[in-house]
Amino acid sequence: MMTKSVENLYAPTGKWIMGTAGMVVGMIHVGGVTRMTQSGLSMTDWSPLGGLPPITQQEWEMEFQRYKEFPEWQQRQSMTLQDFKFIYGWEYGHRMMGRLVGLVFAVPWLYFSARGKIPAGYQKRMVGLLCMGGTQGLVGWWMVQSGLGEDRREEKREIRVRPVRLAAHLSMALATYGALVWTGLDLLGMPHSQAKLKEAVSKLSQESLRQAQVLRTKSFALSGLTFLTVASGALVAGNDAGRAYNTYPKMGDHWIPPEIMELVPWQRNFTENTATVQFNHRILGASTAITAITLAGIGLSPSRAAALTPQARRGLYAVGAAATAQASLGIVTLLTYVPLTLGVAHQLGSIVVFTCSLYLGHALRYARPSLMRTAQAAAIKAPPPNAANPAASVAMKAAAK
Repeated sequence: MMTKSVENLYAPTGKWIMGTAGMVVGMIHVGGVTRMTQSGLSMTDWSPLGGLPPITQQEWEMEFQRYKEFPEWQQRQSMTLQDFKFIYGWEYGHRMMGRLVGLVFAVPWLYFSARGKIPAGYQKRMVGLLCMGGTQGLVGWWMVQSGLGEDRREEKREIRVRPVRLAAHLSMALATYGALVWTGLDLLGMPHSQAKLKEAVSKLSQESLRQAQVLRTKSFALSGLTFLTVASGALVAGNDAGRAYNTYPKMGDHWIPPEIMELVPWQRNFTENTATVQFNHRILGASTAITAITLAGIGLSPSRAAALTPQARRGLYAVGAAATAQASLGIVTLLTYVPLTLGVAHQLGSIVVFTCSLYLGHALRYARPSLMRTAQAAAIKAPPPNAANPAASVAMKAAAK
């Protein structure tokens, strides 16, 4: 999957991209803590470049007074200035970390571009990544605004940002992270030798190629399913639905709670009904775990050994282990009433599963359709080799490096 730095001129670029992806994970983690500590509405204005936080006592008192003008204060009037400093610190840190991620991406990009270390065809992808990061900031403020409006003053429930906007914010961050990881894996795997890949594929049997292609398609399906599960988790968080129905496998005394469609109009249930969003998250979480474990079990079976590179095999092990651990952690988190540590760990666990699925899909890139067509054309000219041909296995390992 990865080539040695002495052979890969773009290895430093790939490491920078992967480092940026790691920072995005850190930002998601801090965002999770910010939400769970109810800190997200402490800053009531926004600017693209940000600024210094309050420093003097007078500045803190002025900021606290500004916060009191917004709806959330009516439900938190016992808050002291010291309490406010705590929640303000988390929100400020989350916002500034987002800006730092943008800086860590943009400055090295200019440097690597000037040094000719961005491969041909990748500049457009870099522009896209930068735009995704910038859009994330705008989506974040759009989300926060939903908790600051005057229309929220009469609410009896705890004032929070709109769950749909929270889900959009987390989904945008996860999409950006996924694009960074995929790009990083591409760069760390250079130089891409199409000749080696085609040679390896041409030496595989049609059945081995078909099996590899099926596994690749399923790995992408797993990535999509994991993404949907994470988005549904944001709806659970936005409704504080994890602190209801703290039993498993049933939700209270029911498999399907009777209040699952009680809101009108009906579509509100999918974003605002505690029972519905938790039920959906349970179904998606279980589906993701079952899909991942089944994929790992099928892919690692002896009959498919000839279709896998060492990297693909590691990806299958990682997917199965990560999904099992994440499902177990999710159940424990629910049963223990979502303590802060387990809540943020469960969010990070979902990113681990997503990462493993991306790694697996990337490791199976030799089974992509264009190379499959090459193999089929070659098969017409020559008899298909034995699926267990050692030469094919050696060629595949060389192509994956």
